[in-house]
Amino acid sequence: MEISEDPEFCSMIDRLRDEIENDSGEVPTAFTELTALVELAGSGDRAGSGDRAGSGDRAGSGGRAEELHRVLTAPGQPLWAREIAAYALGVAGDSRAFEALVLLLNHRDPERCVTAAHALARLGDPRTARAAAALATNELRVAYALLPVRLLAELRAPESVPALITVLERRLRADDPHWRVGLACVEGLGALGDARARPALEAALPHPRLGVAAQRSLTRLDRAG
Repeated sequence: MEISEDPEFCSMIDRLRDEIENDSGEVPTAFTELTALVELAGSGDRAGSGDRAGSGDRAGSGGRAEELHRVLTAPGQPLWAREIAAYALGVAGDSRAFEALVLLLNHRDPERCVTAAHALARLGDPRTARAAAALATNELRVAYALLPVRLLAELRAPESVPALITVLERRLRADDPHWRVGLACVEGLGALGDARARPALEAALPHPRLGVAAQRSLTRLDRAG
């Protein structure tokens, strides 16, 4: 899939364009130019590998990736530019986007977290699961833990189950304001199908908001054997 056809990329571009228009009333030329650069880089990444045209496209794509990295790291860049560059590099598997994407994963704006999680899941960097686990289990940032929790379930990494159990055990009070984070843990543990999750899921059964999902996850564990 070309990046211009990626629904998450298109959603991000629409969101950022709206943010810019609401803030300044006019989308700068740099935004259009950066979007075009990303689309060219994404197209080049998928060029054929057996002919001269493919080799030339790959060389051009490499140059465009370097330009995206410059956008990501240059001082004074607006947040929208860094987000676009980080996303494009991330979905292309360029590990230089890792730190920026982790910062966006813990952003106060949930939509930025969604975009970052999508890119991190496709980045393939072995550090991603450790970073997501650290963010998910940081009780001081529990209000922003939802997307790291969901990312851990998607990654299916060695860190995933222990981190999700830890977070769920902290969300078992009936009046816990962050019950949606607990619900994401319950659903993620059910999808992962690891028997280590059983005690935490059983403890969630009496919870008024988590109990039904916990029962479904326990049923999935039983089926997994």
